[in-house]
Amino acid sequence: MFVTKAAVVGAGTMGGEIAQTIAAAGFPVVLKDVEQRFVDQGLDKAREVTRGQLGKQVQRGRMTEEQADEQAGATVETIHGTTDYEGFGDVDFVVEAVPERIDLKRRMFGELDEVTPGHAILASNSSSLSIAEMGHATSRPDKVVGFHYFYPASVMRLIEVVAGEGTTSEETMAATTNFAQSIRKQPIRCREVPGFVVNRVLLSAISELWKVQDEEGLESEDVDKIVSDAGAAPMGPFYLTDLLGLDTVLHVAEHMNEAYGQRFHVSAKLKELVEAGDLGQKTGKGFYDHSG
Repeated sequence: MFVTKAAVVGAGTMGGEIAQTIAAAGFPVVLKDVEQRFVDQGLDKAREVTRGQLGKQVQRGRMTEEQADEQAGATVETIHGTTDYEGFGDVDFVVEAVPERIDLKRRMFGELDEVTPGHAILASNSSSLSIAEMGHATSRPDKVVGFHYFYPASVMRLIEVVAGEGTTSEETMAATTNFAQSIRKQPIRCREVPGFVVNRVLLSAISELWKVQDEEGLESEDVDKIVSDAGAAPMGPFYLTDLLGLDTVLHVAEHMNEAYGQRFHVSAKLKELVEAGDLGQKTGKGFYDHSG
């Protein structure tokens, strides 16, 4: 199956950038959220990312500022924002990017099953939840697949293509892998296990840092500086958590702890901040102060 039109449900931290990656590859995209202000934020993010990417071409003398602005505008114009399911009747591929709650995702997939054509592939950007469970909320579990981007979606090339246990067909896996390549991403295929591939690796490392912080009372900034100075990662784990959203990271961490036990430690400080409503960059405060 070939994709000629796509849709993204959820215009939050990832949704706007996901829509941008698809539009930048030449595909028309529908971007949906429950309120117009969220849709507008997603479109603004897509415009910002596109203009930033083209700015590098301007610096190299390959295009003018005016050409970059024109091309950025043309890319964003291929993204149609909506607060309902207008435009979903002829899509071939949908990426769900709503918050990491299985009840919410199951409801979204039930709705998508009703408003999209029967051949359409329904994909989830979930980082750890069961693809099969989402698929069972539809009449086409064989066409439900994991399509997990990494933050920031506009920069990171990797996408996990996840087969739901006993549900996703090989035809769906092949078509999804081909679509990932067509939007200039590097897909890796994996089975459905908690955390998939990358988060099992990432969270196992970060949970060790959380454990040391809880035991020794270390400051988040000091841990981040040590990790960054050692060249172990482009940014420290606490700053990364602020960017991803503390509520999202906590949900994944608790899910991994339930699945694998105490080798996946859950940060006490992370729980404390989430309970206080400090969710990172999106609320202005998390492990760091982002109010400026």
